[in-house]
Amino acid sequence: MYLVADGVGGHADGEVAAAIVRDTLQRDVGEGLPLIEAIHRSHRAVLDEIDRRTDSNMGSTVVAARIGSDEYDIAWVGDSRAYFYDGELKQVSRDHNPVSEMVARGAITPEQAASHPERNVLSQSLGVSEAINVAPGRIRGDFGPGDQLILCSDGLTDEISDTQIAQIMGREATPEAQVKGLIEAALNAGGRDNVTVVVIGAKGEQAGGSKKGASTLGGSPAVYADAKDSGGHDNKVLMLLGLMAAIAIAWVAIKIF
Repeated sequence: MYLVADGVGGHADGEVAAAIVRDTLQRDVGEGLPLIEAIHRSHRAVLDEIDRRTDSNMGSTVVAARIGSDEYDIAWVGDSRAYFYDGELKQVSRDHNPVSEMVARGAITPEQAASHPERNVLSQSLGVSEAINVAPGRIRGDFGPGDQLILCSDGLTDEISDTQIAQIMGREATPEAQVKGLIEAALNAGGRDNVTVVVIGAKGEQAGGSKKGASTLGGSPAVYADAKDSGGHDNKVLMLLGLMAAIAIAWVAIKIF
């Protein structure tokens, strides 16, 4: 399992909420609970922590992926995103915000959404309030040799376009180089928010027949992750043991406000 949990901006103790989400998912999925149920439990865990405090309305987004031998299972709440890359880039999550809903209805174009003043207003997050109806998004798909997944915070996607993401993914040969290239591009574009990126899977046979590979870890996908704050400094990147049957070393990144 790999995840990005992003403390909700504008709310106190967002870094605490992100850590609660991370720890709850690690524990509950490790004990065999389905990913969606674990996300609901993480929402409850953040609310319980809010109840123990007198002046907090902390919250967090999450995007989490479980990787099997030949498929992925992704669930999310908020605007941390998941992309699938196999030589072409496809966003497989959909942001939980009103602007994304307008795009889905055809009311505005993706280009208009990128500059919409309410693009960072969330309709769902974990914690914050008992009044929030958390309904995680979910998607499953095939995940084979040469396929890659990107999990990221909005610090990446607010700064660079999907076209730029695809160009960097295609240009760089390894997950490490891809992550570094994506973060550098976001910081160079303004870096107004912290940037967290996880790339899962190594590049394989792509269009044109060239093979650019990176080694796998313990029979599981090669993984690299990094996080930078808006000043370009290293943020917290925590190493956890993967929770799949074939244990792999995974990097789980938490963006801290």
